[in-house]
Amino acid sequence: MYFSGLPEQTGRALATAAWGWHAETGPHVLRLAAAGVFARHPDLQIVVGHMGENLPFSLMRADAVLGKADPDAPSVAAVIREHLHITISGYTTTPPLLCALQVFGADRIMFAADYPFGDTVEHATFLREAPITPADRDKIAYRNAQQLFRL
Repeated sequence: MYFSGLPEQTGRALATAAWGWHAETGPHVLRLAAAGVFARHPDLQIVVGHMGENLPFSLMRADAVLGKADPDAPSVAAVIREHLHITISGYTTTPPLLCALQVFGADRIMFAADYPFGDTVEHATFLREAPITPADRDKIAYRNAQQLFRL
């Protein structure tokens, strides 16, 4: 539907891993926050993959627009930052990681390799060579997962 009129393989790729999954998942997380799910379940923590499903890039805009729609509602960005963890799965380039770090901070990002679709070695190499501090690398590589999942 979104990508009709294209070669079949191209349309399928755009509708799924290249764009569609990310464009579809982020709004569901926003809806959870806007609907008060986290207020009703204050201990709830969720994890989404793919470097936050476009949320790091768009969260502040969504927060500003939603804040105008309902000035009495809590900041959606603040709620999401308190209840969401993201993984780097599927993303092995620096700009998305730096954006995620600026928006969510290293305490909310975890390693994942998008298995079986992603290459684990490529993801591990990316994290090892990423231009981040050793402390942030350790958090992303394993410390955050240890804490969240009580490993």
